[in-house]
Amino acid sequence: DLDVVSVFEAVGKHANGEFSDEELATVEACAIPGPGSCGGMYTANTMASAIEALGMSLPNSSAQAAISDDKMRDCFDAGAAVLNLINLGIKPRDIMTKEAFENAITVLIALGGSTNACLHIPAMAHAAGVDITLDDFERIGKRVPLLADLKPSGKYAMADLVKIGGTVPLMKMLLDAGLLHGDCMTVTGRTMRENLEKANAVYPEGQQIIRPLDNPIKKDSHLRILYGNLAEGGAVAKITGKEGELFKGSAKVFNSEPDAMKAILAKEIVKGDIIVIRYEGPKGGPGMREMLGPTAAIMGLGLGKDVALITDGRFSGGSHGFVVGHITPEAFDGGVIGLLKDGDTITINAVDNRLDVDISDAEIAGRKAAWVRPEPRYTRGVLAKYAKLVSTASEGAVTDKYL
Repeated sequence: DLDVVSVFEAVGKHANGEFSDEELATVEACAIPGPGSCGGMYTANTMASAIEALGMSLPNSSAQAAISDDKMRDCFDAGAAVLNLINLGIKPRDIMTKEAFENAITVLIALGGSTNACLHIPAMAHAAGVDITLDDFERIGKRVPLLADLKPSGKYAMADLVKIGGTVPLMKMLLDAGLLHGDCMTVTGRTMRENLEKANAVYPEGQQIIRPLDNPIKKDSHLRILYGNLAEGGAVAKITGKEGELFKGSAKVFNSEPDAMKAILAKEIVKGDIIVIRYEGPKGGPGMREMLGPTAAIMGLGLGKDVALITDGRFSGGSHGFVVGHITPEAFDGGVIGLLKDGDTITINAVDNRLDVDISDAEIAGRKAAWVRPEPRYTRGVLAKYAKLVSTASEGAVTDKYL
């Protein structure tokens, strides 16, 4: 199955001499054949599934083909649901409670969802007046297993999940195991438990896409919240286990994504390197560009198991490999990532949830004293105002937190 990630990985294969110009063009032409979202459990499908689990969209609306009678019917049903909610006097904040956000986090973990959820969910909760932090992802992740064998880390596409019944049977499985709050109100005007009991959905016997709870892909969350002297305010990694759980390597530092991309395609990255891409955080970017280009190029070059990448930026939902993002404090705020030098030894530990650089506190203090904040990339207009207002990645990169 070709999808948008296939194109980016093909760029790496092309740079490595594995794909001709014609083969690269063929992948580009065939990867996105029509309307819809990216085909795996990338950010769009992650958030659609999470919003369904939050109770803010209709049951199974997150798992319907873009061009289908089911989606057409869902569009009509959504209008009827809005009128019903008005008649019942149910408002968004009646649905978007702390427990509902915990349901959303639970389902996106079970599905192997995108690291971008660690930005979007706290930001949505902030807008609803609910306190959700990275610590909630860590707490819930200790008891919720990874069950879905979906791309980018797994084998199957979202269309395959649609064929076996979508997300509702998974949510019923999680509810029966006591992992969901069944009493949460939803946009149907009924509770989560009432919706799932009415659906009475189960996956067909023999399917390989969603594992049973007693045979998970990973017994706890793939979303790892890391702390350490490189991430005092937190960082987010997506580690399914196939990448390994420990990576120690030598820093190769870049001050922007384009600079890193040039080096990757020029084959300047070697086994054991940890690529550091900084000044791409909420303020430094500004706006946190996704790092799909670099991560996919690494995969395309065949270095996925031999190279890691860390950044104060973020990733595409299609990014996979040994990657850590959302590093806080970001470089522009004087974070330690901004003090790194080529050759520094960095350790990523997804067992102890640590991200550290092997230099002393005194060395860090000395580098910090010599550090000079670079000039902002924008000094006027919307992006300049955004950079002045935006909070940290660990706080959801919202712009009204400190108004």
